[in-house]
Amino acid sequence: MRVVVVGCGYVGLALAEQLDARSHEIVGVRRSNAGLDAVDAVGSGVEAVRADATDPESLSALPDADAVVFAASSGGRGADAAREVYVDGLANVVDEYGSRAAPPDRLVYTSSTGVYGDHDGGWVDEETPVDPTTEKTRVLAEAERIATERAADAGIDGTVVRFAGLYGPERYRLDRYVDGPVTAGYLNMVHRDDAAGSIRHLLETDRARDRVVLVVDDEPVGKHVFADWLADACGVRRPEKLSKDERIAAGNLSAAAERRIRTSKRCSNALLRELGYEFAHPTFRSGYRDAVRAYRTRTE
Repeated sequence: MRVVVVGCGYVGLALAEQLDARSHEIVGVRRSNAGLDAVDAVGSGVEAVRADATDPESLSALPDADAVVFAASSGGRGADAAREVYVDGLANVVDEYGSRAAPPDRLVYTSSTGVYGDHDGGWVDEETPVDPTTEKTRVLAEAERIATERAADAGIDGTVVRFAGLYGPERYRLDRYVDGPVTAGYLNMVHRDDAAGSIRHLLETDRARDRVVLVVDDEPVGKHVFADWLADACGVRRPEKLSKDERIAAGNLSAAAERRIRTSKRCSNALLRELGYEFAHPTFRSGYRDAVRAYRTRTE
């Protein structure tokens, strides 16, 4: 299977590595020299191609493929940048491939559980209606429609994977929880290797065409519970904890930050499990093992 990964960054590189190890043909697409070097470093079986999803003229460089994964990032910038990448960029890629004599069989678009909005700590799954509450999450919801409806018009089966909070190498952020204070709420997480592994699994098993799949580990956890577990594992004092009201009353929050604090939900991975995916890190206890070991080595 030939897979083109557009925006072959944090998750895309891990996906390229997994697919390469299983003898698939992988093309990683980046727009910068550093990005292309990162793709080249994955392995000799992974090809790096320069293109920019926001520049339609550059997309002729994309090779034909059996499947395309759109995993580009807006770099944490605002809603305008998100629209340029997730909506316009994705549409450009769909249109480019849709114009070809042999379009790819399927497209996988990496979205976010942020499209659900607030559910007051309740459970959400693929059947839960989306309720994006910020301009950026509204952009993500619009991009999901492009990945399904516009792709279908181009003869491409679309799959949307909604990632929970990504963590893993270079993104463990231990100090945030070890040092505190920690505000109440739920954490929905997935290790980078499982985010990549879920896409690999759906491609290899040919499952979840024209569907949304929520990608999150087995155990959404309260932030206070997680912080205490992490402190105990690292051998340090448990951090100070705040309720949501206490943190908001303390002030110094932007409107967006206050909205994030008030937003709470627990995400179910029942469908992903039903589709046969086996997690490398079913919970944070496994996923944070290396980070805890590194922290203790550094501080003891």
